[in-house]
Amino acid sequence: MSTNKNRFIPQSTAEEPERAFLVGVELDADHWKLSETMAELHRLVDTDGAVVVGQTTQRLSAPVAATYIGSGKAHEIERMCKELNVDVVIFDDELSPTQQSNLEHIFGRDIKVIDRTALILDIFAMHATSKEGRMQVRLAQNEYLYPRLRGMWAHLASAGNRMGGGVGSRFGEGESQLEVDRRLVRKRITSIKKDLKHLQQNRNLQRSSRMRSGMIRIALAGYTNAGKSSLMNRLTDSHVLQYDKLFATVDATTRKLRLPGGREVTLTDTVGFIQKLPTKLIDAFKSTLEEINKADIILHVIDASSPSRAEQIATVNSTIQQIGAEKIDRIEVFNKCDLLTENQKRAIERQMPGSILASAKTGEGIDRLLQRIEAVAASKDTYMRVCIPFNRGDLVSLAHDRCQVLYETYDSEGTILELRIPNDFVVNFTPYKEAKSKRK
Repeated sequence: MSTNKNRFIPQSTAEEPERAFLVGVELDADHWKLSETMAELHRLVDTDGAVVVGQTTQRLSAPVAATYIGSGKAHEIERMCKELNVDVVIFDDELSPTQQSNLEHIFGRDIKVIDRTALILDIFAMHATSKEGRMQVRLAQNEYLYPRLRGMWAHLASAGNRMGGGVGSRFGEGESQLEVDRRLVRKRITSIKKDLKHLQQNRNLQRSSRMRSGMIRIALAGYTNAGKSSLMNRLTDSHVLQYDKLFATVDATTRKLRLPGGREVTLTDTVGFIQKLPTKLIDAFKSTLEEINKADIILHVIDASSPSRAEQIATVNSTIQQIGAEKIDRIEVFNKCDLLTENQKRAIERQMPGSILASAKTGEGIDRLLQRIEAVAASKDTYMRVCIPFNRGDLVSLAHDRCQVLYETYDSEGTILELRIPNDFVVNFTPYKEAKSKRK
């Protein structure tokens, strides 16, 4: 795993990648197949730069309060980890601070214990490049760390007792240092939130400027690695970073897109969603996710080739609802359709009528997608026929830049236009409105 300064998981000093052991539990309430969720965890570990050397799974009706998996299973894992020379044990579910502390005590101080949330945060830290993105990662890291401080100090005190002394080896001193650390983390959280609020105000000003421009705002949303960045590059002919890795996009990126009718809209790429994403993590990335919440249209990008497609769609729909964006017009885009057979494509069209099959890689379906975006954008406009005097060329330019021009001609009084006008600009054209269309 990388040593990026924003990442809070302790890293190995060796040049070789850390050796990871994965633990998965199938619970009665789970909707995903355990094999699929473990395969995703494996990909997360690969993205983070570690190597998986082993894994184990079990089925439980409910997590065990003390260790999540039970002490017997924990000791079994401890023995396997010693045989495999494991550096870190990674659980596919979020562990409580107590569970993490108890497991660290069983596995020994040479083996780290982390969960899916900590792993995702580590990957976020690796991929966040903007100032706001890095701050959001630090906020989420510190909020994750705060309730775990007691367990960390208890574990250190236990190790100190085994070594015959040292920092934290006496309960009183350890408790005192725990309070110092808690105060520092609380202060850090408060400071980061204050800085983020300032950045958010600047982002709101930028967003307000885009809103005043009358541009339709489109947000790309979808499960991680569905191909949102690739689709954005295809649509806007830009070069947004794209990798075949999970969470390659953490920072929001906005580009202009000109639709076939000449109208300009904005297109924003956002952080991918994933199953078991805790609410606190969503809250930490609130400013990025607001690009979805404030959009006029959401392009829900779906990996058409994924065997977990249905579960991924459900996860994205749930997250969109969680951030309060469920009422925004949505276009489902099944990306990577070049990997499907014709029968598979027809099956999707039957299951999801109105969706768009597309491929960011080959360009298949892109023209149809652009037409659909244009149609949805136009549905939000006001139709108007106007006669613009020849001395108001600025309004003719505005019509071409910000409206959809359906018809254009000239007469002795000026330029005749039939337009679909964004609501922000209706007032500009109303004085020149004609009673009805005279098109022949």
